[in-house]
Amino acid sequence: DRGVGVAVGAGVVLALTGAFGTNIVPLWLRLAYWVPLILVGAVWATLCSRLIERVVDPDEQPWLTVAALSAATAGPVVVLVWLVTGLVFENEIYPLDRLAHFVGPVLVVTVAISAINVFLGRPPPVQTHAGAGGSGPARFLDRLPPKLRGATLHAVQAEDHYLRLHTDRGSDLILMRLSDAVAELEGLEGARTHRSWWVARDAVRDVARSDGRAALTLEGGIVVPVSRRYARALREAGWY
Repeated sequence: DRGVGVAVGAGVVLALTGAFGTNIVPLWLRLAYWVPLILVGAVWATLCSRLIERVVDPDEQPWLTVAALSAATAGPVVVLVWLVTGLVFENEIYPLDRLAHFVGPVLVVTVAISAINVFLGRPPPVQTHAGAGGSGPARFLDRLPPKLRGATLHAVQAEDHYLRLHTDRGSDLILMRLSDAVAELEGLEGARTHRSWWVARDAVRDVARSDGRAALTLEGGIVVPVSRRYARALREAGWY
């Protein structure tokens, strides 16, 4: 998982550099201090991000996402760092009046890690597929559940760790990441329209625009958002 890798990497860097005065202890203790702290913070940040992304679209407003994620993460992490630091470095719990001393360092680290995760998590701006031609059917069609086998795929929508498959025979969920699905959809003419959607071009029936944004209406009445990150690529490909 990218988030875990970023957290471990950040913890190792902070330990090696002896950040925020932690160079007064041996390297092994710095590693034992920084890496678990950053990992716990990353777990909490992941939970926060699932709520934040329902309100703020990271593709549309990445820096607002970083700010919201940092603010949501920092509070509990400041308390955790205050508690653990006292036990590790002084073998006692620090007085409450020292709690404020940790706000600045925690915010610096939290903003940096949040920014890395948000911007690494932004998918490439152009992910369109051409028709199958001679390349054979898309591998992804083999993943359709039995009740949808042989159906025409209209769209794939990410829902947490699952994908909702929209077809002419209804919809169903499978356990898979959208980024992995996109790779297997090669051979079907379609494109990413949003960080949470892939759409088959033949399924598009109408395009509506409001407040500078576009939305696609698909076969069956499904309305799919088009984020600004993908809008230009879709226009250049002649989708609307």
